[in-house]
Amino acid sequence: MKVILFGASGMVGQGVLRECLLDADVTEVVAVARGPLGRSDPKLRQVFHDDFTDFTAVAGELSGADACFYCLGVSTAGHSPADYTRITYDCTLAAARTVAAGNPGLTFTYVSGEGTDSTEQGRTGWARVKGRTENALLAMDMRAYMFRPGFIQPMYGAVSKVRLYRVMYTLLRPLTAGLVRFAPGIATTTQQLGLAMLRVAREGGPKRVLESRDIAAL
Repeated sequence: MKVILFGASGMVGQGVLRECLLDADVTEVVAVARGPLGRSDPKLRQVFHDDFTDFTAVAGELSGADACFYCLGVSTAGHSPADYTRITYDCTLAAARTVAAGNPGLTFTYVSGEGTDSTEQGRTGWARVKGRTENALLAMDMRAYMFRPGFIQPMYGAVSKVRLYRVMYTLLRPLTAGLVRFAPGIATTTQQLGLAMLRVAREGGPKRVLESRDIAAL
């Protein structure tokens, strides 16, 4: 199985990349990024690209894939509504259109988030944008699955780029293992996300929108 990965430098992407490289069924991981990831592996091929609103220049590098795991995203903190929409909606759809066009039968998984607003009418801006993104992906001609994790525990060295989040994870570390074990409806791990994505790519999922409990079950 050939996998395309967006967002491999982020916390979730780091965890998903680890599980892909460990999986015996995965023969190649094509990580699309703006710069080097700082790691190497016989299965890993890095494709460098700057304009995440237009992937035409690297479309040929993304052909022949079985699955695309889209883990790229930002917090609303420090971003204007316009910037957040561009990164969350425009970049995601640009990537999805490119990989779908070159890979018939592709499975596309998108890391959204708990509280996403599928109606696109709610009061919370980020939830509306995420909902709009999900709806657009689900309307495309591909097998698309929306992953909506709640709290995510970083595992095996996965680290958030956001300093505030790193501090939070450090402070909550004594509690997070218990949350994941006893409250799968609100908490998951980077490892579980990666394993669940791989299973969906191989076998499909029970539904198109997967909440934290569904991710844990997969």
